[in-house]
Amino acid sequence: MAVHSSHAVSRLPTAPVRESTGHLLLRAYGTFVVFTAFAGSAWNNLLGPLGLAALVGLLAVVSVLVWALPRRRRRVDAAARLFEWRRLPWFVVLYAGWALASLIWTHWLDATLLTWAVLAGTTLQGLFLASMLTWREIARTIASALKWVLGLSVLFELWAALVSGPLLPNFVDAPDGFPKELYWTRALLFEGGRIQGIVGNANLLGMAALMAIIVFAIRIASVPQRGWLIAWVVVAAYLFVRAASVTAVLCGAAVMLVLATALLMRTARRPGQRTRWYVLYAVVGIGGAVALWFSRATVFGLVGRDGDLTGREGIWAAVLERAWQHPVVGWGYSTPWLPWEPDFAGWIIDHDLTVFMAHSVWVDMFFQLGFIGVALMVLVYLSFTWRAWFFAVDRPRWDLKADRPYSALTLLPTLTVTVLLVQGISESRPLMEWGWLLVVLFAFKIKQSPHEGVGPAEQTLAIERGERLEQGA
Repeated sequence: MAVHSSHAVSRLPTAPVRESTGHLLLRAYGTFVVFTAFAGSAWNNLLGPLGLAALVGLLAVVSVLVWALPRRRRRVDAAARLFEWRRLPWFVVLYAGWALASLIWTHWLDATLLTWAVLAGTTLQGLFLASMLTWREIARTIASALKWVLGLSVLFELWAALVSGPLLPNFVDAPDGFPKELYWTRALLFEGGRIQGIVGNANLLGMAALMAIIVFAIRIASVPQRGWLIAWVVVAAYLFVRAASVTAVLCGAAVMLVLATALLMRTARRPGQRTRWYVLYAVVGIGGAVALWFSRATVFGLVGRDGDLTGREGIWAAVLERAWQHPVVGWGYSTPWLPWEPDFAGWIIDHDLTVFMAHSVWVDMFFQLGFIGVALMVLVYLSFTWRAWFFAVDRPRWDLKADRPYSALTLLPTLTVTVLLVQGISESRPLMEWGWLLVVLFAFKIKQSPHEGVGPAEQTLAIERGERLEQGA
């Protein structure tokens, strides 16, 4: 016979476990690190080159201290602090080591020391973020950093258009007739020209907007709250259009092609089904690249650019002529070229300004570190691209269960390396700032955690789900 009782027969409700304050601060710090990588030129315009180098050094010291903090209570969220030395991206380490070794023969010792210190700091931050954050947190951190870049760019351009007018770095008023390439902003938001945002360069703003569209779209496909993300996609698309960067447009076209290929590969049910798609896309990709190269004068003319890639062919010729004097080990590492260095000052002049990069990853590598440097960079990108591709197209599987769903987040490394490879044809930016940071971050993260949510460095998403964390785990 049932008996009514006034006593509860289930556990009393309790509030879900929330992220610790320390972990929230870690994510905020990670956002600032990624923001600094994307907005490095903004910090340069505000603090100067030495100020930027000091900021990068300070962030590196902070990251080391955070990394080394003692763990009083070993919890699930502390698992991300495990550093698996055997899973380091060793080609990245070898490249950084070879750049350091160039101190022996470099022709610009001060430039090599300073720029290598920035390279080491950026590499350290990539390893740090990969070790401390989960895959979802990495995507969220990059998205948050890009929101700051885009939002501040809009506010900066509004302020320049409505209040200050054109500005030079350090908020100096621009005199009449000053070279437009040196402007931080030309206050063209309401005049229909190309805008530059806080990064001070339309091409850099276009690339940041493209990366934002990619990351926001992946987040939209991964999280239920999509309203604000859609609004940010609209902001990024607007800035992408206003930046009018041909490089960003070509990178966007390549991203669409790779995305379509990856999604198509995910539909394959048998290994042989992928082969014909690989052959078809290889033919289309190679044919399209060859056709674009031979018709570049017509194509670039349609978008208001010169057929010589805005002077890049002349820059490449001058750099290669000098690079062939030391083809094996190069002249010495310096990324970027420091314009006050006597060997660079006045060497190549474009629009009355000293050029500070070769405007090609591969030409720059050959010039600085010779054939050995080029080979190491090929290995860096080849290993990263290989792992990123199968991270995107292979169904997650680590046991007998073979029907786990795909994740949109696993597309992020592949689409990122696509952007960097295409950008690297006509720009040296992938060797520094956010380009190099993301290469190191994703290369290390894929080796540490080849499946989203699984692995000793990936946690178990317990924090995001609000599950109870086991003490002593």
